[in-house]
Amino acid sequence: MPSEPSAPSEPFPGSRPTLEAVAARAGVSRATASRVVRGGAGVREALAEKVRGAVAELGYVPNHAARTLVTRRTGAVAVIIAEPEVRIFSDPFFSRQIRGISRELSAHDTQLVLLLLDGPGDHDRLARYLAGGHADGALAFSLHTDDPIPAIIRRAGMPTVYGGRPAADPAAVRYVDADNRGGARAAVRYLRGLGRRRIAHIAGPLDQTSALDRLDGYREEQAPGADPALIAEGAFTVESGALAMAELLARCPGLDAVFAANDLMASGALRVLKEHGRTVPGDVALVGFDDMDAVAEVTDPPLTTVRQDVEGMGRLMARLLLRDLGRARPEQGGVRPEGDVRPEDGIRPEDGSAPASVITPTTLIRRASA
Repeated sequence: MPSEPSAPSEPFPGSRPTLEAVAARAGVSRATASRVVRGGAGVREALAEKVRGAVAELGYVPNHAARTLVTRRTGAVAVIIAEPEVRIFSDPFFSRQIRGISRELSAHDTQLVLLLLDGPGDHDRLARYLAGGHADGALAFSLHTDDPIPAIIRRAGMPTVYGGRPAADPAAVRYVDADNRGGARAAVRYLRGLGRRRIAHIAGPLDQTSALDRLDGYREEQAPGADPALIAEGAFTVESGALAMAELLARCPGLDAVFAANDLMASGALRVLKEHGRTVPGDVALVGFDDMDAVAEVTDPPLTTVRQDVEGMGRLMARLLLRDLGRARPEQGGVRPEGDVRPEDGIRPEDGSAPASVITPTTLIRRASA
C-alpha cells in the first residue's frame, strides 16, 4: 500500500521557529511575513491568512529582544506606585486601579511592569530603571507633595500619565483624577439634608491632593465659621480612621455625622462609634468615599459613600498613554476602539490636538449608614 504523505519537516528540528521558517511554510517572502506578524497593512488577505496559519502551525513567537533593537520599543509600561507594599496589598483601591490599567494594556499587547516605592533608596532604583530604557512610558499614582518621582520621570524623558492631580505644576503634565471636591460637597450636602449639623470630617493625608480636595469640598459645604475641632487627619487606613474617630469624639462628643475621606477610614470610624455606644445612623450618620464594595457592602450597616470609578480611571490612564505611544487601535467599520480617547470622555482641550487631563465624575451611593 502506498504510504501516506508525511508532514513537511521543520527547517530546524528542535529549534525555535524563525520568521524565515514561517515565510517558507506560507510560501511568501520574509518581508511579507514580517509585515503580517507586526500587524502592518498592505498584504492581501489571502496571503495574510497563509502567514497566520504558518505562525499557528509552527508555534512561532516573535523575538522580542531583536524587535526591541530595531524599533527601540520595549513593549512595556512602568506602573509606579508611591506607597509601601503593606498599603498597596491591603487597600482595594490599588488592586482595582491596577486591574483597569492591566486590562487596557493587555488589550494592546503591552506588558505592565509594577514598580513599588517603599523608601528613599527605591527612588535611585527607579531612576536607573527608567534611564536604562526598560519601559516605553510610565503611569504613576498616589504621589505625595514632596515626591521626587515627577522629576525622575522628566529626566528620563518618557511619556507619562499620572493618576491623581500632582501637587507641583499640574498644568505641565497629564493626569486622570476624580471630582474629589465635588464628591465631598455632595456627601456633606446630603448629611445636611438629613438634618445633621455637627458634621465631622476624617481627612486623608494632607500631603496628597485627593485628600486636600476632599477637605476643601467639606469646608465649602459647611456653614461659615465651622468648628475646626470637627476635622481630624487620617492616613487612608482602617486604623487611622479609628484613631481619628476617637480623637473627634473626645473633642466634640455632640457630633451627629461623619464624612470620612475613604471607605477604609470610615470602617475604622464605624468600629469606634460602636465601641462608644453610638448607633449608626441613629446617633451618628456616616459617609465614606471610594465605594469599594469589599468594604462598603460588608460593614454593618452597609456604608453610604461617594463612588469614583477607580477601575475606569485606570483604563483611561492607560488609554491616554497608549495614544501617546501610537498604540491606539484604528477604527474599523464605525466601531470605536478601546484605546480611543475623545472629548466626551471628559477631555479638556489643551492645544486642540492632544487630549489634556481628565476629571471623572463622582456619585453618592446611598446605603444604610446615612
